[in-house]
This record gives sequence, structure tokens and C-alpha cells, in this order.
Amino acid sequence: NVQNFTDEIPTEPVLFPKTPNVLIGPGEPIILPSFLDDYEFENCRTDYEAELAIIIKDRIKNIDANDALKHVLGFTCFNDISQRNLQRTDKSGWFRGKSLDTFGPIGPVIVSPEDIGDPQCLSIRCLLNGEVVQESNTKHMIFKIPQLIAFISRNFTMEPGDIIITGTPSGVGPIKHGDQVEVEIENIGTLVNPVQKE
Repeated sequence: NVQNFTDEIPTEPVLFPKTPNVLIGPGEPIILPSFLDDYEFENCRTDYEAELAIIIKDRIKNIDANDALKHVLGFTCFNDISQRNLQRTDKSGWFRGKSLDTFGPIGPVIVSPEDIGDPQCLSIRCLLNGEVVQESNTKHMIFKIPQLIAFISRNFTMEPGDIIITGTPSGVGPIKHGDQVEVEIENIGTLVNPVQKE
């Protein structure tokens, strides 16, 4: 989201992988792993990030942005849980901090392109323990949905069921044991997950 890039707007989408082990459904706990204690970080921080997710329908490669939405199965809510200390310290980059078990809550439903309305004009909110901490609209994305799909398909072959997460609004912040996080997107619903320490 443009609001997160206060210094410089990127000229291309910033890509990183999240592996399938991150995926959990509505109501399942986000687990803060106990091994993080071994690092003795001065301020151990794991954040929520409310995002719109795109589910790909077909095997695609090198598609044009004008054709991109034809290859979308649907849209849903996603919480891109991110371990900030590992992101900052790992020489390999963001991979581990983004791909720990349970770090990808998704749901509650997949809404088809026919039923979503305009996916580029959906309100999106995140609530932490009932308090609104993120609030924006998908119209503020730096890169529009067709651009994202086309760009990724130029770099990687995409398979049916692949998930693209589209960036988060300003307001990201830390979660801790006992918290409840909600991602709410217009025309989709609300994804609710508790947070637990391992």
C-alpha cells in the first residue's frame, strides 16, 4: 500500500514467498514460536498485516494485465503475519520471518470476481482486540491487481490455487499471546484468529 512507502515509492512490486505451512483458517491460532526466546531479542516483535488475497484459477505465464482478471478464481482476506526481528537479521532476507508455521491466516470465504464488485474499491480494516488499527481501501494500492498478476506471471509460472497477497495499509503493529486479530474486507467478511505463545 502506498501509505507504507513514506520515503520512496517502488517502481516494481516487492516480491517474497510464503510457504504452504503458513496457512490456517478462521478461528485457528496464530502461534508465536518458542524458539524466538533463544535469540534474546531486545524487543521481540511479530506483526499483523491485513491484506486482500487473490486466488489464481489457471496455470499462467507471461499474461497481459488486460487479461489478468480472467485468471482469478476469487478473493479473500489474508493476515500476513511477519516476524520483524528475523526479517531484519536474516541475511537471506524476509523468507523466514514471513513463513513460520501459522503465519498466514486466510478466509473466511472465497468470493468470485462476479460477486466481489470492484476489487479495486474495497474497504479493508484490521482490528486488534476489538480496536481498529488499520483502515484503508484497495483503491490506494501502489500497483493495481491486474498489474500485480501480470508482473508476477512474467517472473514465475503460476499454478491453480496460488495465492497473491497485495500489500497492507499503514498501521501495522505487534501481536502477543492472548490477542485476537480480525481482518475485515468489504464484500468478503471477517477473518478472526487468536494469538497463542507456543
